[in-house]
Amino acid sequence: MLKATIDADIFRETIDAITALVNECRFHVDEHGIHTIMVDPSNVAMVSLDLEAGAFSTYAAESAELGLDIEKIRAMMGMIGKTDSVTLELDDTGKKLKISFSGYEYSITLLDTKTIRKDPSAPILDLPATFEIVGSTFYDAIKAAAMVSDKISLSVNPETQIFTLDAEGDSDRIKRELAGDDVYYTSCAAARSLFSLDYLKDMGKSINRADRVQIRLGNDHPVQFSFFYADGKGKIGYLLAPRIGAD
Repeated sequence: MLKATIDADIFRETIDAITALVNECRFHVDEHGIHTIMVDPSNVAMVSLDLEAGAFSTYAAESAELGLDIEKIRAMMGMIGKTDSVTLELDDTGKKLKISFSGYEYSITLLDTKTIRKDPSAPILDLPATFEIVGSTFYDAIKAAAMVSDKISLSVNPETQIFTLDAEGDSDRIKRELAGDDVYYTSCAAARSLFSLDYLKDMGKSINRADRVQIRLGNDHPVQFSFFYADGKGKIGYLLAPRIGAD
């Protein structure tokens, strides 16, 4: 059983964060809220999302596992107004999810969860550098880097306490350095890894909305991004594998 109402903006952020990496997902629903964790088809990146029951205007649910074609939901998001409320209701058969807004009722057939990839285990990584920056600052640097290359180096220099985003193409280069009040360090240690800009651009669209995004970085290791939304009642996480030996 699931019947809940949520602001359109929060619903949109939820869907956008997931579709950045996957087209289908498994929603774990219970009285505490909604959780999902999925790996992209290429096994390069992972997304996790937790949305507390308190993020909803109304919320009632029992434990259930819903298989969603999340891309179908994203495709109809343009019909939902910014100030609309969205109602989610699982039908009596448990095989359809009704999404209601502005007088519309969109009924989507749920996927068989057995056909969806199993939930991955979130890796425990020992990453030496942990810090926060403004989400839009990160996304702006990623967009600029994509103008000259398809990969970007992220690095931390503990001596200067500078976080550097450096993209070099065949003939051009873009570098962005952040220091001082632009970076909030929890742990400032030497770190450097190279990543695909295609993935970072997709993740960055959600990161762009975050007041602050936490970044955990290592040496030739995956990078972890995490940030809150829905007034702190929702949390999104991304993990991206490095491009080893791609310099």
